[in-house]
Amino acid sequence: MSESGTPGRYNRSVDGLVAALVITVVAVLAWVVFRALTSQDEEIEPGAVDYLETVELAQDSDIEIAYPAELPDGWKATNVTVVPGEQPAFGLSILTDAGTFVGVRQEDESLDDLLATYVDEEPENISEEDALLVDSPIATTWEGYSDEGGDLAYAAELGEDRLLVYGSASQADLVLLIESLTTAPLTP
Repeated sequence: MSESGTPGRYNRSVDGLVAALVITVVAVLAWVVFRALTSQDEEIEPGAVDYLETVELAQDSDIEIAYPAELPDGWKATNVTVVPGEQPAFGLSILTDAGTFVGVRQEDESLDDLLATYVDEEPENISEEDALLVDSPIATTWEGYSDEGGDLAYAAELGEDRLLVYGSASQADLVLLIESLTTAPLTP
């Protein structure tokens, strides 16, 4: 039996509480500093996706999609999206060999909506650029746009859809992608 008459009790004081709090804070700060000094910021590289498989499935569903027949060396598709339905849409995200972004978006939306969604939310930040004349089976004339952040975009019509090629990549890279676009059926 306990001599004090109160089993399991110990002396408590404000000083003891403050000391325990200080020790806990110091331990947490020491851990944070240790992790900051010993860990490295890892760059997470997005994985490549097989966009041609998705294009083939969409074509099997009678959806006409403009897609790059192949990507230049070092480029990789990182995301592909197909929205089926009465107003199908297609999106493809690509990283160039320099790590810059190129996007392809095809859908039945107004050009203003596409530019606001994929280039700049504020219409006053988007400037019209010279039209682009290219040798492409999709369209030979592409309307040009840019924003204050340096993004470029080129738009053309494909049937009832609007096609937008956009991104932070150079104009030469965007043109390279535009010239590779096709709607040709993929063979299994």
